[in-house]
Amino acid sequence: MERSKKEALVAELHQTFVDSNLVVVTHQAGMTVAEMSALRVRMREVGASFTVTKNRLARIALAGTKFEGLADSFTGPTAVAVSADPVAAAKVAVDYAGENEKLTIVAGSIGDEVFDADRVKALAKIPSLPELQSMIIGLIQTPASKLPGVLQSAAGKIPGVLQAYANKEKEAA
Repeated sequence: MERSKKEALVAELHQTFVDSNLVVVTHQAGMTVAEMSALRVRMREVGASFTVTKNRLARIALAGTKFEGLADSFTGPTAVAVSADPVAAAKVAVDYAGENEKLTIVAGSIGDEVFDADRVKALAKIPSLPELQSMIIGLIQTPASKLPGVLQSAAGKIPGVLQAYANKEKEAA
């Protein structure tokens, strides 16, 4: 690979690390092109990306980013999953690794905190930001959706109350 191409690749990877909130380092020994494509499609669906890297270039790209602590994880057939969402890439990588033993989770990082594979797997169990938002909206909407029924029920009882009051007045007279 020409030096200029390497420099461009390092600059692009560096910018990817700067723009991301989560990096998951994986080993993908023996994965076919079809398997890699399927994984990349899944990553794109959640706003993440998956890139095979050259270890030396990835270590250079990590310099000056919040993910510098991951540099020691770049050994062997390495690829990185990155996402702006702090759990999206981890979820997809862990799910895919469970289905395909050729993909192995090595480490991960949110900011300057580096995780081992077990903590990345635990992170993957946390609901993603869109899932949390939909849960909150559902909690907010539930009482609001019941309000019309309550009001209608109360409004339906008003004529009965008025009739009972009128009957009471007639009996008193």
